[in-house]
Parts: sequence; structure tokens; C-alpha cells
Amino acid sequence: MKPVQSTLKQWMDKNKNFQENYIKIKNEVLSDPEIKEFLSLHPELPKHEIERSLIKLYEYKSQSKQCEFCASYGSCKNIVPGYSPILRVENNEVSLSYEKCHNRILHEKNQQQHKLIQSLYMPKEILEATIDGIDNDPNRSKAIREIIHFLGEVKNGLPKRGLYLYGPFGVGKTYFLGAIANELKKYNLSSMLIYMPEFVREMKSSIKDDSINEKIDFFKKADVLMLDDIGAETQSAWFRDEVLGTILQYRMMERLPVFFTSNYSMDQLEDHLAKTNRGDIEAVKAGRIMERIKQVTTEVPIFADNRRDT
Repeated sequence: MKPVQSTLKQWMDKNKNFQENYIKIKNEVLSDPEIKEFLSLHPELPKHEIERSLIKLYEYKSQSKQCEFCASYGSCKNIVPGYSPILRVENNEVSLSYEKCHNRILHEKNQQQHKLIQSLYMPKEILEATIDGIDNDPNRSKAIREIIHFLGEVKNGLPKRGLYLYGPFGVGKTYFLGAIANELKKYNLSSMLIYMPEFVREMKSSIKDDSINEKIDFFKKADVLMLDDIGAETQSAWFRDEVLGTILQYRMMERLPVFFTSNYSMDQLEDHLAKTNRGDIEAVKAGRIMERIKQVTTEVPIFADNRRDT
């Protein structure tokens, strides 16, 4: 059997068009500024190795290097999307390898950060909330100052207290939670956002599949726990004492912050928590829960215009 290269040479000799195109591409490759610079840095490379490596050199030349010609990861034009080619010389041979490009690294970082916010039944607009998206209503100024103060402390470690934001419907309390959660992503801190009425239903249904302890443990240990609309849920002594109380006790002992939103002030919430769905008044147990809430939050009123009416 004739050697492959010998056969290929004979075929090239008989096919002038291919030969002409080959020479044209070869000249284009070797005249490329980046290729010329690469070869000048490696004068030890023999000519036959350069000839043998023309396909690698062409592959390198024809691709975007570190997103030079790619607007985003999604529009990457390279053979391996999200990877940038690198030329090296190893043992007097040209080597072509790939490394992650800037856009892919940014894309992966965004994906990782996206996973840092988990939620139970929170609307998409809240999960996309930003600090810049908060309007400058003077009636929200105290809340904004407290949020900025909290985020400033995060740079030196996770504060042990979150915020208890209370006020009427539509003043932006839940939006604040989403904005804080998105800021915390920048510090690789995870947030768990929970809509309280659905949270109660979720925990009750967990009794059936025996996953309740696992879920309680998860909520206990999240970096930042956010409970939206506390007081709106159907009151249950079991949930108050066995679920909420257990979670808050752990977070109080471990100095992990909790954020709440509510239509009730803390005093009003205590009265609400004291009333069970059986009609009993359990002031002592409600007071115990409120003491834990006060240990992990700072109370901040928000009495502003209803944003839902605008």
C-alpha cells in the first residue's frame, strides 16, 4: 500500500485548482499578523513542521480570540462555543488547545449566581428586582437607608440581623426583598425567598411524604432567609411553634439574618400569632416567637404611595 502522503501529493499534482487554493490559503495564513508573530517567537520550528501544521494555524486564524469578534456567549462564532484557541509549541511541534473565553466565564458566573436565589412561589418580577429599580419616594427613605446599611455590613461578613419591613399593601416591601437578594449574589451569598401562605401549605403537605424535617433544616441554614407577607397565612399553632419557631430559634442562635415583610407591625403581629385557628389565645407562645423575630431583625415601617395604583 502506498503511503497516504505520497498518494495525497500525487492527487494534489493532478488537481491544479486544489493546489492553487491550498497555496492561496497557505499565504493567507502565513501573512496573518498573529501567525507571523507566533512564528517569529519560535524560530526553532522547522519548515516541514509549519507546513504540517497549516490546518492548526488556519483554525487558529479563523476564530475569535477571547471574544474579540463575539458580542456575547450566545453569539459565539468559534468551533467550540465559549472557548478561545491558544497556540503553543511543545517538543518542536505546534499545538492548538482551547480555554474558556471571557464571555463564557461571565455566563457561567451569572448561572451560578442565579442559583443563589431560590424561592417558593415568588413572582418573576421580584426575582429580577434591583436596588436601582427602587424609586426615590421620601416615604421609603428610612427603609432604603437600612437596606444600604445592611449591604454595607455584608462586605465585612454576614450581619446577624435582617429587616422587618411592614406597611400597607403595594408600598414595595416584597420588591425590596428581591433587590436585596440580587445584591447579595455579588457576595456569593444565597437567599431563600418564601411567600408565607404558600410556605404553610408546603410544610403541611411535606408531612405526607416525610420530607418536613429535611425542608426545615434547609430553611434553617440558608445564608439569608426572607419570609414575605407574614401574618397573611392561615394561623396554625403547629406551624407557629414547630416550624417557624424551630427555624427562628436556630437562626437566632447561629446569628443568621432573616427578612420579613408584613402588613402588621411587630405588636400587631404578636396579637395575630396569639390567636389559633381553634379560637384559643396563646399569648405566651406568640410572645416567644416575637422575641426570636426581634433578635434577628430590625423593625422598619414603610408608609408610602401604593405602587400598584400607578
